[in-house]
Amino acid sequence: MAQKNKVNYSPYKRKNQGKAQKRSRGHLISDVIYSTQEANDRLFDIFKNHDFSHIEHHERLAMAHYYQLLMLEQQNQNFTRLMKFRDIAIKHFIDCAIVKDLCDLQFPLMDLGSGPGLPGIVLKILYPEEKIFLAESVWRRVEFLQTVREKMNLENLHIFGRSINPTFFYPVRGVISRAVEDISNTLNNIKHCLQVGGKVYFMKGPNVDVELQAALQNHSDYYQLVQDHSYQLPRTSHQRRLLVFEKIQAHPQVDLEKILDLDYGDENED
Repeated sequence: MAQKNKVNYSPYKRKNQGKAQKRSRGHLISDVIYSTQEANDRLFDIFKNHDFSHIEHHERLAMAHYYQLLMLEQQNQNFTRLMKFRDIAIKHFIDCAIVKDLCDLQFPLMDLGSGPGLPGIVLKILYPEEKIFLAESVWRRVEFLQTVREKMNLENLHIFGRSINPTFFYPVRGVISRAVEDISNTLNNIKHCLQVGGKVYFMKGPNVDVELQAALQNHSDYYQLVQDHSYQLPRTSHQRRLLVFEKIQAHPQVDLEKILDLDYGDENED
């Protein structure tokens, strides 16, 4: 079992323990950034206490490394509202990883609107051999994703530094979205890249019925709802909803000569 050094347990810990966060340049930064080993030990305890002990040591250690990179970059960029370590472990890592327990993901998988890599980086840690794409249009986030890929030696991880819209044609078998964009908008934007039989995974909050019904009404010719999971993050009161759509029919072909924007890839991607 992981053991914590209860005295000076982290070289990054400040004297003022009471504050979990403070503001810098208009955004939140953590008052404590744990070393990778300390973060790994703390993840062990939190995962155990929240029924997530099945995460293996090397996966947990990789998440600890990612946590540290995220918190260090948070000092310069506003990437997350969560500063307390426990919140990051539960509301980011468990929240992203639990998808693996609820459904079978299809690959190649695109994380649409990846932000700083959630859920894409966490899923890459859990599926190291699978091809995953991170789609993010904000350039400072793209640069951070490139840094994470390099420092964590994440192979078969590709980055689309652009918005995903109906002119995007790169074929994928799965799309996952943790963003707040409306379901109908997402289904429309991926209509030419998601292959028939492919799945779309929407990570939502509990109050999603209105946009779900609109999506079922507006896109029933091309997508069907195949899974609808209402659940709580283990041993918390945090309610979640996972919606899975399957593409059942191809959308009509378009005239490619009329489409000007066909630049799909990471600017340095092979």
